[in-house]
Amino acid sequence: MSDISVVPEQAILVHVNFSQQHVSEDLDELKLLVSSAGVQSVQVVTASRSAPDPKFFVGSGKAQDIADLVEQTQASVVIFNHALSPAQTRNLERLCLARVIDRTTLILDIFAQRARTFEGKLQVELAQLKHLASRLVRGWDSLDRQKGGIGLRGPGETQLETDRRLLRERVKALQGRLAKLEKQREQGRRARQRAEVPVVSVVGYTNAGKSTLFNRITNADVYAADQLFATLDPTLRKLKLKGVGDIILADTVGFIRHLPHDLVAAFKSTLQETRDADLQLQVVDLSDPRKDDNMQQVAAVLQEIDADQLPQLVVYNKIDLLAQPPRIEYNADQQPVAVYVSAVTGSGLELLADAITQLLSERYIEVQLRLPPELAFWRARFHQQHCIIDEQFDTDGNCQLRLKLSEPLWRRCVKQSEGALENYIVTAAVI
Repeated sequence: MSDISVVPEQAILVHVNFSQQHVSEDLDELKLLVSSAGVQSVQVVTASRSAPDPKFFVGSGKAQDIADLVEQTQASVVIFNHALSPAQTRNLERLCLARVIDRTTLILDIFAQRARTFEGKLQVELAQLKHLASRLVRGWDSLDRQKGGIGLRGPGETQLETDRRLLRERVKALQGRLAKLEKQREQGRRARQRAEVPVVSVVGYTNAGKSTLFNRITNADVYAADQLFATLDPTLRKLKLKGVGDIILADTVGFIRHLPHDLVAAFKSTLQETRDADLQLQVVDLSDPRKDDNMQQVAAVLQEIDADQLPQLVVYNKIDLLAQPPRIEYNADQQPVAVYVSAVTGSGLELLADAITQLLSERYIEVQLRLPPELAFWRARFHQQHCIIDEQFDTDGNCQLRLKLSEPLWRRCVKQSEGALENYIVTAAVI
């Protein structure tokens, strides 16, 4: 019995620097994307231009160099670190005799590999079909084209129209299914809002350590790896915080430079968790020299999905790689703005919990209750929430409790008790 190893596709990478651009595409990030897609890079071609060539994007001379490299290395695909037009892709494929894909297609392919849930697969397929819509013409070059006049309409145009109609029907069907799933998600969000359970959304640049941090905090088993877009489908977990009570922690897909617009549009229902959150944790790889630029890219995507006005706490991750101590940074109002942690070692996670608690509980209240024996259940609940300062029992079996907890948590408890707790309040004051 012999082992059969799967040989990865071999690719030639193409990166062009444009003088009029202030920030060029990141070649290192392209290499990470290619590696995440399971493709092996055999050659990197770089060029400098003032503007893209209309026919080949890189110019005829450089395009011929790429074609020669394809022949020498026997590469099966050429990957551009830019967005190509359908005509440029078609011209390059004719010249190189190999598949040519751009950055958008590469990202869509990675997302297709990572999707695990039914909704995630539908969202990726929808984005792929929208991207394919403008590129259908490439597949029918061998068929006749409509030339005009009776008897001159070839089968190629008819086939294209048929494919476009089928594609439109599939897109419509996918949008209908996603609309139903969105209604289900909305019901869940409304239920959490009625229960006044705070939602904390984990956002950030891809490969910053979001899923590792999420797993460390919630003891979840979300897939985490040192690769771009390791996590695609959102994951929600319930977590208890001292003085706040139950919160929902939501792990979302990582962002990246020039995230395809169709992909952002397709995943808007998933990113709704980010838009409706009470607090955002932006996880930043502190060891990445491009961290400031990455944060700007995250801010741009958050603005695109209307989630840029929410309270945010920056979590600088991977302090273990820089031998830095965990700490919290405060603003002039003594509100936490940044926490330095290590998701791998767990260093600083207590500080992170304290910072989240402080931001979710801007105002605390101190309540004194005199609970009769029949409401002993609530004494146990308050112990679970870690909000009991002092407790004593009188001769009648009543429990004298002194609580310190956030106003939202107290409102939830009163609501869940159907107002019964208010009948046993001795004193209550905002602190």
